[in-house]
Amino acid sequence: MLEMVLLFALIGSFLVSVILSPIIIPFLRRLKFGQSIRDEGPKSHQKKSGTPTMGGMMILISVIVTAIVISFKFLSLSTEMILLLFVTFGFGVLGFLDDFIKVVMKRNLGLTSKQKLLGQLVVAGIFYIVLHQIGFSTEITIPATTLSIDIGWLYLPFAIVMLVGASNAVNLTDGLDGLLAGTGAIAFGAFAVLAWNAGMVDVAIFCASVVGAVLGFLVFNAHPAKVFMGDTGSLALGGAIAAVAIILKLEILLVIIGGVFVIETLSVIIQVISFKTRGKRIFKMSPLHHHYELSGWSEWRVVVTFWLVGMIFAIIGIYLEVWI
Repeated sequence: MLEMVLLFALIGSFLVSVILSPIIIPFLRRLKFGQSIRDEGPKSHQKKSGTPTMGGMMILISVIVTAIVISFKFLSLSTEMILLLFVTFGFGVLGFLDDFIKVVMKRNLGLTSKQKLLGQLVVAGIFYIVLHQIGFSTEITIPATTLSIDIGWLYLPFAIVMLVGASNAVNLTDGLDGLLAGTGAIAFGAFAVLAWNAGMVDVAIFCASVVGAVLGFLVFNAHPAKVFMGDTGSLALGGAIAAVAIILKLEILLVIIGGVFVIETLSVIIQVISFKTRGKRIFKMSPLHHHYELSGWSEWRVVVTFWLVGMIFAIIGIYLEVWI
């Protein structure tokens, strides 16, 4: 029976996302909520200018509606589920504001870095405070071992760095048609398996809802994309996956399952450090997916390759947690 609940969450969220698409996409187009393409980006991306953005609203609505309905129908709305929905919605609202300022107010950089960081810190802080109130463990488990380290009060900054870092890392990955939707579905699918294996059905339902939502979004986001998720979707997904890893006590495993997001972020860090210290670039452009584009790869080839890499990381993560 519980297996069917997980399937209902996946299919239900997928259908909600697909049904919303022909409603929201024309709405965004009528409001002229089109993506503004930066001049310093790959020249091939200029033709994407004007494509409706803020499509992450479809993902947010699908996840929240499906998770709540499934929880009330078959289980109960647990504290963990409420926290996951809170983080997803909170980071999604930040992303929405960022997109709104870029698109409607014509400020291409959106929220300032300080404004965005402040918002992320507030959401992350509330998330941790609630966890602390319910007696959440401050131990960190080392993958593939029985070792755990209790870091005590240091867990607060650790959790905040995880949430803020993951949301920004996932945001950096959202640069090609279908790239984040595909890698996101894979990563959340892996955590759904691990949550189910740990007996945390509510977290598994949340992850399955996210998988269904992003796959439904991918129907319209695959190359050539008819809609972009924008920061509304990417920041929400990044915050959500970090929250899932924290609640499952799989904090370090997030680095493995989210390996693509980590690599994308490292490519930006390496590029910036190299240019500022040596005056030279390591990559033709960062994040890494743009490097391969400028190296002659087609956009679809880059996306599929990153999906496969994401799948390998997900399998390794599941193996380390379940079979070792």
